[in-house]
Amino acid sequence: MGKTVLHYQWRAVADLHKMLMKHGDWMDLGGADELKPVKEGTVEAWGRSPDNPAGGWYGLKKGLRVRFGVYLPPLLEALGLAELEHNPKNNRMKAK
Repeated sequence: MGKTVLHYQWRAVADLHKMLMKHGDWMDLGGADELKPVKEGTVEAWGRSPDNPAGGWYGLKKGLRVRFGVYLPPLLEALGLAELEHNPKNNRMKAK
């Protein structure tokens, strides 16, 4: 589509998998743009939370720290670390 490249801390993969293992059940993805509010209890909200292991955003560049809940879940699925729903909307994921 475009030439924009989003960069995340590499630890995001391991940290997200560990959180999903602890969560133990399906979790909403909740992808949203950086300046938009997010639904609590979603992967997106966790990826922005000051309570996560990174202490906040996993995205590396302000303005492009977006959509953690959109781009990280398919990577975890491809790595065999998570199951991911593939519905038109409101998808969820859980750890394998």
